[in-house]
Amino acid sequence: MPSVRLRPTMLSDLEFVQSVEHDARNLPFITPWERTQHEAAVRIPDFRHFIVESALGGDAGARAGFVILQGCRNPHKSVELKRIVLTPAGHGHGLGRAGVRRLKRLAFDDLRAHRFWLDVRSLNTRALALYASEGFVEEGRLRESVRVTGLGEDAGYDSLVVMSLLDREYAARVAMGVE
Repeated sequence: MPSVRLRPTMLSDLEFVQSVEHDARNLPFITPWERTQHEAAVRIPDFRHFIVESALGGDAGARAGFVILQGCRNPHKSVELKRIVLTPAGHGHGLGRAGVRRLKRLAFDDLRAHRFWLDVRSLNTRALALYASEGFVEEGRLRESVRVTGLGEDAGYDSLVVMSLLDREYAARVAMGVE
């Protein structure tokens, strides 16, 4: 598995962040944010906004995508993986899995989360399979809750699948040596 590094996003990275979000290959799976939303996520302490860096292709420290955590100061210790988006060049090389594993360590070991959760569009079958293989459990679906963009004008709606991993489930995975 490739190694990834998460470094705090700087305002100077936001053009890159928005270009990754607006890439036609990512649009069917996310709802892009306005620049001001990213600026807020960089500045507000409840968020953690990171650039994913990888040595993919031999370029050490190359930007391969970004991630956003929300709820980092949540009194209920429920941290949300708000967004993970890779550059199209980063797809299919294990960077998503490496990133999710790094984020789980951050959520449970550093932020002391009780629950690490996310929602993912049901059309994003690769992400659903990845999260399930990384121990996330489906909690439910928000039926037809988001418009599908990037696939044509009248692409319809998609459902969001809510998934989570609890601290005790993560600890059991660590004890089994799968983390």
